[in-house]
Amino acid sequence: MVADRAEVCLAGNHDLGVLGTIDLVEFGGEAGIAARWTRDVLDPEARALLEPLEPQGTAHGVALYHGSARDPVWEYVLSDEAALATIEIAGSPLVLVGHSHVALRVVQSENGDLDGGLAAGGTELELADVQALLNPGSVGQPRDGDPRAAYLVLDLDARRASFRRVEYDIEQTQREIREAGLPELLAARLELGQ
Repeated sequence: MVADRAEVCLAGNHDLGVLGTIDLVEFGGEAGIAARWTRDVLDPEARALLEPLEPQGTAHGVALYHGSARDPVWEYVLSDEAALATIEIAGSPLVLVGHSHVALRVVQSENGDLDGGLAAGGTELELADVQALLNPGSVGQPRDGDPRAAYLVLDLDARRASFRRVEYDIEQTQREIREAGLPELLAARLELGQ
């Protein structure tokens, strides 16, 4: 279980929708259907894990946001403008975001310029003496064209970030989505990483 392995967990928009913190009218199409289904099948133990979570936090000097510093729930950090705003508001040398399901690395130089973009599996980044915003990508629904599960390994002592990808059983996951009666798009998009 996640709670047994994670020191810090954040709530995402779907978690908040499932809990009723966000009205499901905020979710369109298939996302709304999936959130309603999850509400119906969520067991009490999982609900108890989700209830105290917030969409932002800090750990070990790292600023954490599901979305962005401006909007921890809904804003996608996919532009230089959104990345710069989050770096400035967070006021931390390292910021981690999620929500977009796209693995990203953005580094701000001393003169304020931004450099970065998509972070493919195998991307390594030195974090010493830089301001950086990173998105690990998504374990279950990557949306950057690579269907493998995405994650990020941070070595805060060595000031190094490593973006990783790993295969998982997409076909089994697709079967489970279909067996649950969820929309076909949710299953089909997994093999495309979209």
